[in-house]
Amino acid sequence: MAVDTGLIAWVEEALAPLGPVTSRAMMGGATLYCGGTVFAIVAGDALWFKADAVSDATWDAAGAKRFTYPRGDGVGTMNYRRAPDGVYDDADDLRRWAILALEAGGRAPARKPRRRPS
Repeated sequence: MAVDTGLIAWVEEALAPLGPVTSRAMMGGATLYCGGTVFAIVAGDALWFKADAVSDATWDAAGAKRFTYPRGDGVGTMNYRRAPDGVYDDADDLRRWAILALEAGGRAPARKPRRRPS
C-alpha cells in the first residue's frame, strides 16, 4: 500500500500554524509528528488521528472508526481514529481535529528507548 504523499503535504501545509510537521515511514504507511509529538498516521490515502480514553467520546460522537489491521490471530487495533471527511479540504477543520490528536499524543506515556546489544 503506497502512502499518499499529497495528503502528507496537505497536512504539513495546513498545520504549519501549529508547528512543523514531520513524517517517518512505518510499515507501508507514515507516522506524523508535530513538534516532536506523534499525532497521526497515514495508511494508503487515509489519515488517522491519535486518540485515547480522554478523547474517545469525541471521536465516537463524530462516528470516527478505530484503526484496525489484520493479525495472524484475527484483527488488531490501534488507538487511532479515521479523520472526518471535512479535514481533506478544510484547513480549519483539520487543525481542530489535529489539536485533539496532539493532546492525546501529549498524554501518551513516553516510549522507553530501545536497548542496543553491547
